[in-house]
Amino acid sequence: MTGALWELFFEGLWITVQLMVYSAALAAAVAFGIGLARTSRFRTVRFLSGVYVEFFRGTSALVLMFWLFFALPLLGWQLVGIWAGTLALGLSYGAYGSEVVRGALQAVAPAQREAAIALSFTPGQRLRKVILPQAVPEMMPPFNNLLIELLKGTALASLLSIGELTFQAKLARLSTGQSAEIYGIILVLYFAVAFVMTRIMRVLERRAKASVGRAVPKGEGWFSRKLPVEKQGPEALATGGKP
Repeated sequence: MTGALWELFFEGLWITVQLMVYSAALAAAVAFGIGLARTSRFRTVRFLSGVYVEFFRGTSALVLMFWLFFALPLLGWQLVGIWAGTLALGLSYGAYGSEVVRGALQAVAPAQREAAIALSFTPGQRLRKVILPQAVPEMMPPFNNLLIELLKGTALASLLSIGELTFQAKLARLSTGQSAEIYGIILVLYFAVAFVMTRIMRVLERRAKASVGRAVPKGEGWFSRKLPVEKQGPEALATGGKP
């Protein structure tokens, strides 16, 4: 592998990271907006947000990307490739994320809501001070999975000739014919980015749980393993391994 090919790969990796960050920001905004709307007390708001979720969950992100890039100009709006990819991925993954938000909000114990009402909190205060702090830690693991899926989904943008990682790998393969080596390197690069993102999300999850007094034990992680109950000592045997 020559230095020029490595430069090509890292240029594509940088564009992939940009596309992922832009799409993730849009998806997060959509997820929270639509997720909150799905729990609204107004039936019309719940219906319209449900239509959005069902539409974008039931359509292909690739076809949406093609429509934004090739069909939207016929209506008078021209988007550059990276923004067409950002919109398609952000709107699609935001629909999935909204269900994560809705589920986490509804999982908060009703007693917590009742306590906030008893304290004369406004609906906004209840959401900001009571519901969201307890719901956000439950959102982090599913959001981590969606973020990794979004990273892999950026490869769809290569079909719009956006110079992201997969597109650059295709160019390198065509110029060298070394398919196995090139795509092997690309797999490792995708894995490296996903690994870093997972560790960052893990730190954010710890902090979110710590903020509501539910800190994750430091020994808990990817490569940690819980000992069998019989090896945890007499106290664990007495409680069956439960804290």
